[in-house]
Amino acid sequence: MKLITVAGPPSSGKTSVILKTIAALGLPEGSVGVVKFDSLTSFDHQRYDEQQIPNQTAFAGKICPDHHFISNVEGAVEWGMKKGLSVLVTESAGLCNRCSPYVNGILSVCVIDNLSGVNTPRKIGPMLKYADIIVVTKGDVVSQAEREVFAFNIREVNASATVLFVNGITGQGAFMLARYWQDALDIQTLRDRKLRFTMPAAICSYCTGETLIGEMYQMGMVKRMEFDDV
Repeated sequence: MKLITVAGPPSSGKTSVILKTIAALGLPEGSVGVVKFDSLTSFDHQRYDEQQIPNQTAFAGKICPDHHFISNVEGAVEWGMKKGLSVLVTESAGLCNRCSPYVNGILSVCVIDNLSGVNTPRKIGPMLKYADIIVVTKGDVVSQAEREVFAFNIREVNASATVLFVNGITGQGAFMLARYWQDALDIQTLRDRKLRFTMPAAICSYCTGETLIGEMYQMGMVKRMEFDDV
């Protein structure tokens, strides 16, 4: 089974890109599945159900979505193997832009919105820097100059990635992305594989439910700012 990891900021068009790429793959119905990792709520399963795509949705709740993802992705692979899938796509939203959902050897795709601002690629961490393919959506509603500047800023952060422009409505560009998916590595398990970069870390009193503000309530990993004297 081929495993594809798709990540990106919320509402960047990940689900639309996935749907168009699955259609471009041209594989038999039911042979491509999706596992969606989200925080609180999601309606994407309705879109997958409409296309007869096997899917599962998991909510992180109060847990960091990245930690929730890596704790459950091996189970997602087992689910895909039991379903007899040819391709499994895991979809997760990079809510803090510091997310690190990529695994060594697994094709990793970052979806980013061209409307988010020309400097946005510089504000995103490992989720963009360590991606194999960076998909830019909504490029059809900005000028050619804006697309070029956006792509330039992407390459300033990740010079080795392939940058593709995909239209989530018409599907333009999805065929090329599907070609890369076809070349993805076949796996049976993720056991003993390593993340490409460490995850966001926070082990403090607020992680365990503390709500009071003040230094006396703060323990564990705490990062403090140094403010200039006023």
